[in-house]
Amino acid sequence: MARAPQSQRRRFGRGELLQPPAPAPAQALASCLEDLQRHWRMEGSLAAIWEDWPRLAGSQLAPHCRPLSLHNGLLTIGASHPQWRQALQYSRPQLMAALRSAGHSIKDLRIQQHHPAQRAELESEDAIWQRHPSRIDVHGLARCPRCQSPAPAGEMALWGHCGFCRRLELAAPEIASTDQ
Repeated sequence: MARAPQSQRRRFGRGELLQPPAPAPAQALASCLEDLQRHWRMEGSLAAIWEDWPRLAGSQLAPHCRPLSLHNGLLTIGASHPQWRQALQYSRPQLMAALRSAGHSIKDLRIQQHHPAQRAELESEDAIWQRHPSRIDVHGLARCPRCQSPAPAGEMALWGHCGFCRRLELAAPEIASTDQ
């Protein structure tokens, strides 16, 4: 049977108490982050490649192509146009060397055409608020035909009654379904 080291044993009356070993000394946060980053690269993380992509691909190629996936050391890169795909093909050896010198464990590259989805332009909050039906400074005030309380005229134009009556109207089917 193994015995605990002397540093973990404490005398207590006729017996001994065992204490847990002393914790490892604290490391500086910078060294922990460096270890994490190094482990990230060795494991083959697409996020690590994304982080290094502008530096690895260069200022001309990086805006027009992007890493898409990484599986078993095969990095798939998508180009936004056939000319950029051809440029990637020509610079393939340099890109492989740059990836490996940065610590990424890449076995091979696959270069393909990639058409990123266009993002829909979202309307700003200010534009939505400018036409919102609850604004009395734009639409004015009116009296609700159901409850006779003052409410924004925009709500009356939209629903035919105030927002409180609208809420009751929308909740009515739920109330009717629970009564059955």
